[in-house]
Amino acid sequence: MTRLRALCTAVALVCASGQVLADTASHNASAEKFLMMAHADKLGTPVYMQVQQMFAQRFEQTKAPASKKSVLDSYQAKANAALDQAIGWNKLKPDMVKLYTTTFTESELKDLVAFYQSPLGKKVLEKMPQVTQQSAQLTQQKLESAVPVVNKLLADMTKELDPNAGKVVAPAKK
Repeated sequence: MTRLRALCTAVALVCASGQVLADTASHNASAEKFLMMAHADKLGTPVYMQVQQMFAQRFEQTKAPASKKSVLDSYQAKANAALDQAIGWNKLKPDMVKLYTTTFTESELKDLVAFYQSPLGKKVLEKMPQVTQQSAQLTQQKLESAVPVVNKLLADMTKELDPNAGKVVAPAKK
């Protein structure tokens, strides 16, 4: 009788694990669909562009003749290959899928996909990068007025904690 119970338990576990694997695959597929709609595969693009610009600037700084542009192109291609190895979508995707499946339920991911397929969701996808950039610029501009105040507060605190800080110390006499 105990063998029958053990066999039934084993069969139940196998069936349950099959369902878990199917649920995991479905959850992963929902996460991947959302990530593609959100253009997560393009997350590294600004980095690639910045590195390309860095190489182009260095090329200009060296005052290399135009005939050496093939050298620039070669190094830019090598840099792209190095970036592909580090942050290419095929490298990021498994971790991104895991991040989203641990953060959102499958149902939530399906709701996100539905939202981003709506007219408003499409507009959010289109406009959010610009809004985010402009928000950062606004914050930076406002922050500039606080920098002198914060620096003075930091200097005042340092002076209060260490009255000798900032004073010029005369050289020791021999």
